[in-house]
Amino acid sequence: MDGSGIKSALAMMDERGSGEGAGYVAYGAFPEFKDYYAIHVFFDNIHEIKDTVDRELSKWGEIVFEEEIPTYEQPNLRKVHTPWRYFFSPDPLLMPRSMTPEDDIVAHLVMKINTTIAGALVFSSGKNIALFKASGWPEEVADFYRIEDYDGYIWLGHNRYPTNTPGWWGGAHPFNLLNWSVVHNGEITSYGTNRRYIESYGYRCTMYTDTEVVAYLFDLLARRHGLTPEMTVKALAPPFWDEIDCMPKKEEFISRAIRMAYGPALMNGPFAIIVARPDAIIGFTDRIKLRPLVTGELGSRLFISSEEAAIRVMEPDVTDITMPRAGEPIIGRIVA
Repeated sequence: MDGSGIKSALAMMDERGSGEGAGYVAYGAFPEFKDYYAIHVFFDNIHEIKDTVDRELSKWGEIVFEEEIPTYEQPNLRKVHTPWRYFFSPDPLLMPRSMTPEDDIVAHLVMKINTTIAGALVFSSGKNIALFKASGWPEEVADFYRIEDYDGYIWLGHNRYPTNTPGWWGGAHPFNLLNWSVVHNGEITSYGTNRRYIESYGYRCTMYTDTEVVAYLFDLLARRHGLTPEMTVKALAPPFWDEIDCMPKKEEFISRAIRMAYGPALMNGPFAIIVARPDAIIGFTDRIKLRPLVTGELGSRLFISSEEAAIRVMEPDVTDITMPRAGEPIIGRIVA
C-alpha cells in the first residue's frame, strides 16, 4: 500500500490535532536496503553537525548509503530541521566485546547521539522502516514528504494535540526504536516512574513527551527480555488485582508474576496505543478504556483506529468492526 490511504484517513481526524505535529511510518519502504538499519536524523544545522554524527557512526560500522530525505515545500509548514537518513551496517568486531548483538549497537548509538550531539536527533533506526514527521497538520506533513511515493505493508499515522509538552518535530508521533514504532492517544500519568525504570536499563528519554517511553518499554520487555506481545501488554496494562484473583490457577500465576516482576513498567492514565514491528501490529488501551480504540477487517487486512470513520475512508467495504475490551490486545501478525 502507498501512503495516500492513510493520509486521507488521518486528515479525516483533524479535530483530534492542533496542527503542531503529525507523522507516519511505513514498514517495507526500502526493499533495496532492507538488510541495513535506516537511521533517520533531524539536523538543526547540517553543515556544522553532520560530520560529528558521521564520525560517531563510523566508529561502530559502515555507512552504506546516505541521503537527505526528499521534502517538498508546503505553504504552512516551516522546515526548521533537515531530515536525513543513513543506511547503516554495524560491525560487532568494533565493539569491546565482539559478541554484542547488532541491535544493541544501534540502540547505543541512538542514545549517545541524542544525548551528546547537540542539534542532532535520531528519530528512527529500524531496518526497512521509513518514518516521516514534522510540526503541521496530517495532510501537510504527508505532502511535505510526499508519502504516496512510498510503499509499505504496515502503516501507522498520528495527529497530535500536545497538552503537557510543546509541539515540535521530535515530539510528533510515531516514536521509533529499532523495529518498534508507536503511536499513542491520551496521557501516561505514570511517566515519571516508567522513565526512571527504563533509564535504569540504559535508555535515555530526550523528546519531551510521555510516548517515547512506550517504544523503549517494548524494546526492553519484548526484544531484550523475550516476552511475547501478549505478555508485554499484560505487563504494561495489567488486570487489576481483584481480577487476577478470579482467574484460573495457571493464568493467575502468570499474571501475578508479571505484575510483580514488571511493576515499574505498568502504565497508568487514559491511553490507546498502537505498536508495530516488522511481523505484527498491536493495539491496546488502558485498563479502564478511557480512550477509544476500534478495529476493522477486510480479507487479510487489519485496521486499528480511534475512529471508525477513519477506517472507512481507507476501506469503505470494511467488515467486522469491533471495539476491544479494556486492556485487551488486538494483534495482527504477518503470515509468510
